[in-house]
Amino acid sequence: MKRTTDKTATERTEEITRARIRLKDGRELMVRRFTEGDKDCVAEMMASLSDEAVEWGMPPYTREILERGWWSRMENLTALVAVDGDRGAGYAGLRKFSHPRRRGTSDYLIYLHQDYHNCGLGTAMTKCIVELARVEGLKRIGLGVVADNEIAIHVYEKLGFEIEGVFKDAFFGDDGRYHDEVHMGLVLS
Repeated sequence: MKRTTDKTATERTEEITRARIRLKDGRELMVRRFTEGDKDCVAEMMASLSDEAVEWGMPPYTREILERGWWSRMENLTALVAVDGDRGAGYAGLRKFSHPRRRGTSDYLIYLHQDYHNCGLGTAMTKCIVELARVEGLKRIGLGVVADNEIAIHVYEKLGFEIEGVFKDAFFGDDGRYHDEVHMGLVLS
């Protein structure tokens, strides 16, 4: 039986999707649920990412690619955006699988503007998205990360993700070499 002091799922979702985050360097940002109205903000952020910020990503991130790839099925997307005033600082999203045999599972992606690296934003956004996934009743979050991205792997492990396998030479980097891709997962229930 649920205690009367427990927050409802709606209250918890509202709390998670309207969070003020204080970064290690003292800056304070708003993390909120991504909506149609945030598309321009995120597209501008993605267009301004440095080569270092997308070193382990798969650019280019044009508005067309974002619309077609990330935002084409909004009903299967749970996403957050971090904003510093009216400027995009980060985007984190869960793409929920729609096939009945994959129900309750999702893939995770996160991008941070280079001005917000190494200050705790990635950890804070990932914590928020994991909690939101729990509230939404998801069973599992999976992700792929290039093995050389040790900072990201450390963050994911710190938050409970486990390495489930490695795809050898699965990512061709800007350095002209192939890199291993680590697959990680977090079972929520």
